[in-house]
Amino acid sequence: MADTFSGTVAVVGLGYIGLPTAVVLATRDIDVIGVDIDPRIVSAVSRGEVPFAEPDLVVSLAGAVAMGTLSATDTVPLADAYIIAVPTPFNADHTADLSYVRRATEQIAPQLRGGEIVVLESTSPPGTTESVSRWLSELRPDLRLPHTDEGLPDIHIAHCPERVLPGRIMIEMITNDRVVGGITPLCAQRAASIYRVFCQGEICLTDAASAEMAKLVENAYRDINIAFANELSYVSDELELDVWEVIRLANRHPRVNILSPGPGVGGHCIAVDPWFIVGASPGSAKLIRTAREINDSKPNYVAQQVIETCTRFKNPTVACLGLTFKANVDDIRESPALHVVELIAKALPDVELLLADPFVHEVPDTLAGYESVRTARCRDAIAAADIVVELVDHDQFRSLSRSLLAGKVVYDTRGVWR
Repeated sequence: MADTFSGTVAVVGLGYIGLPTAVVLATRDIDVIGVDIDPRIVSAVSRGEVPFAEPDLVVSLAGAVAMGTLSATDTVPLADAYIIAVPTPFNADHTADLSYVRRATEQIAPQLRGGEIVVLESTSPPGTTESVSRWLSELRPDLRLPHTDEGLPDIHIAHCPERVLPGRIMIEMITNDRVVGGITPLCAQRAASIYRVFCQGEICLTDAASAEMAKLVENAYRDINIAFANELSYVSDELELDVWEVIRLANRHPRVNILSPGPGVGGHCIAVDPWFIVGASPGSAKLIRTAREINDSKPNYVAQQVIETCTRFKNPTVACLGLTFKANVDDIRESPALHVVELIAKALPDVELLLADPFVHEVPDTLAGYESVRTARCRDAIAAADIVVELVDHDQFRSLSRSLLAGKVVYDTRGVWR
């Protein structure tokens, strides 16, 4: 039987992936120390409170803290294994910003004694995991690192990307297959022992760069398929066709499954990860680049339609339904819905914008400077509006009666009310 890890795990980064990973380990009798630079997150986790919305996480977190298997701190401790789950945003030129990964590596380095496992979960361009090994080698020349050919390493380094869907993280973290890529085969085996603690899916061992690339490919694949649907929406608008009807009919073919168009692509994965492939191979990743450009252009297209319609009214009120990047979550990172609202507010600063989202209760910081922008309950926003812009397909919006929209100009970017 394959080895299963036993020891203490430090999870560096208590965000949407790091915290659930810490919790799922802690609820299986692994001593886990969560590390984050944000004192509010550390304080919340220490009290057993979840700092963001995710089903099933609240009870598990509270239980782990009560059992004493999970604690939180702002300082990287001594541990037997380290999981790095920090952000990897992109720079202005769409290259990966690895500064958070580098900082986490620098914080871990002084704590290493030999024999530890270091796993990078942060989605990264191919070669990043090996960079972690090289950075550690520079910081700790007294240790043998796995990127060298100096015999068995003192530290085992691997990449294990997350593959979960927000809103289902606690379920999919356990049931989904995992890819574990080691700098050496032994590194992969040692890292896999951590995930055997809770993962019921198959654990696929490979090299670190292939694991990094596989995660990027998963999201680029989805991005390309969404771009096809969004491009169809452009074509259908130009030809005065209903894109939803066109897709419905095309999907009657047994080997066709076109996705639904929307106001763009958001979140920290699909909207970001394909650029890492483009950055790694700019001359070859032509289709991936084009898909990103199509999806990135969609918020501007939607906003411009609304802006042009506003010119037909003397003092229009616009209800924008939804701010998050996808349905039924509170995450506004890289949200195309929020981008649409920002573009409208910037172009028409005097137009009253009513923001309704059951998961976002305050005006986001990027819109705080606009006096004409405020939050409202969904039904109140629709009642007061001349123009209704449906941007996120939250369940609450799907259940609304179409009669509420009578006499309104409606832009249904998700096909909720067809």
